[in-house]
Amino acid sequence: MRSKVGWRPPATDVSLAAVVGALLTVGALSAPDTHPLDYLTIVVASLALVAWRRTPVSVLVITTACMLLFATRTNPGPPAAFPVLVAIYATVRAGHRGLTVVAGAAFLGGTLAVSLAQATERSVQDLIDRTVLLLGWFLAAAVTGMVSKHRAAYLHQAEQRAAEAERTREEVALRRAGEERLRIARELHDSLTHSISVIKVQAGVAVHLARKRGQEVPSVLLAIQEASGEAMRELRATLEVLRDDAADESQGSGLDRLDDLVNRARSAGLPTTVTISGDRQTLPAAVDSTAYRIVQEALTNITRHAGQASASVHIGYAPGELTVQIDDDGDNSPSGSPVPGIGLTGMRERVTALGGRLRAAPRSEGGFTVRAELPVKELL
Repeated sequence: MRSKVGWRPPATDVSLAAVVGALLTVGALSAPDTHPLDYLTIVVASLALVAWRRTPVSVLVITTACMLLFATRTNPGPPAAFPVLVAIYATVRAGHRGLTVVAGAAFLGGTLAVSLAQATERSVQDLIDRTVLLLGWFLAAAVTGMVSKHRAAYLHQAEQRAAEAERTREEVALRRAGEERLRIARELHDSLTHSISVIKVQAGVAVHLARKRGQEVPSVLLAIQEASGEAMRELRATLEVLRDDAADESQGSGLDRLDDLVNRARSAGLPTTVTISGDRQTLPAAVDSTAYRIVQEALTNITRHAGQASASVHIGYAPGELTVQIDDDGDNSPSGSPVPGIGLTGMRERVTALGGRLRAAPRSEGGFTVRAELPVKELL
């Protein structure tokens, strides 16, 4: 049985309907004067059980009507109540208690009235006992349905609480990570910045005094002056990254800030172009942040290592995937192999965590390319 939307009943429900139908058919065959209409009611009631999960109210109405007709015509005994029991369980489980009371009373009252009209004095007590037994079955089915409903609600609430706890843990971890970055940035600034500044100043003074006296400046002293200056630039860049990352955890870092990132690269002397293809879409936060970080790290690497180069950034939106590619025309040789530093390692870890792919390698025409393919799952 399939509906217009392609619904397929579970195999267990089909098996249940087949078993109930077989039991009722056996009872009908053993009863005298069975009419073809009785078999029709068995077939209809059994087939209705296939959809007891999907439309419990309709199944209850159909099974009650069919089995009441079948029971009053052939008096098959308790087996006639089997389809109604399943329907009562399903209806209570769906939250319709009042309808089950009406259906149960109609079935029990109708079968008892017809049986009493045809019974002798000796069999009246047996009819009452059988009705009480069926009433107990109906109550048991209703109670089981209530228990199943409450259990499903409890499991749903437990899943929601677990999801909320997980989100809370992630938020706390992100906040702590941001605070730790700020603490590290402060420590680096207060300790290393001062020491390196002293070294740079002292080396500069020594070079100045040597030249003032007309002496040749030792190459070692020049190397110290140059190295200290480079160390200061690297340290400032590191502090900026740490502070930007810490701030981005609370303010958000995604492709909506791509223009600011590119403008900073241009102001640092790196000509950069941006192209975007496909229909823009709302990205999951993790994908959005990872895409931004890949562009940020790639442009930083080009500025530091590619010499006089220009860069191009391409963002491609496609169904189920986001592509981020950064190319440069710097001094990298196509025959060389990149040395994986902290930046490339961090990129690969971010992409792998999302189930994506990362390629970072020299280009055949010279320069370097970084290409990340990130899966984008639909937002629920």
